Amino acid sequence: MNEAHFHLLINHFPIILPFVGLSILIIGFLLKAELVKRIAYSLFIVGAVTTLMAMNSGEGAEEIVEELGRNHHAIHEHEEHAETFAILAYILGLFSAISFWLNWKKHPFKDLSMYLVALISVVVLFLARGTGQSGGEISHEEIKSSQPIDED
Repeated sequence: MNEAHFHLLINHFPIILPFVGLSILIIGFLLKAELVKRIAYSLFIVGAVTTLMAMNSGEGAEEIVEELGRNHHAIHEHEEHAETFAILAYILGLFSAISFWLNWKKHPFKDLSMYLVALISVVVLFLARGTGQSGGEISHEEIKSSQPIDED
């Protein structure tokens, strides 16, 4: 397995895990279930780790796809999106680890930290969309089309 293959294998997790984590965090909030909130924090932490893995494999993947003749501009755009996304994903992972601990210890700031994690996760999801879209445009011609789909 080369770095491009590994990158394709791992890069979906940093995008999916924050969505699942936020969904579970909302459920934990609505049910007032601290264990469910901790599961959400754990998913955000795993999301940050998989972001690190995707970022580390990205450079090698770039070299391989450029040799295949892919658009350098599209690769550069994806790299720019990914760098911004990664920073916020790491911050989300860090704040999730802190929130996990605050929740575990029943600290008075546990609810405030939950709201902060939820807010950061929304920003991460927004950035995830741009990163995923720009990555897909490197090799998937079908998502580049701005033409409406013909229903006939």
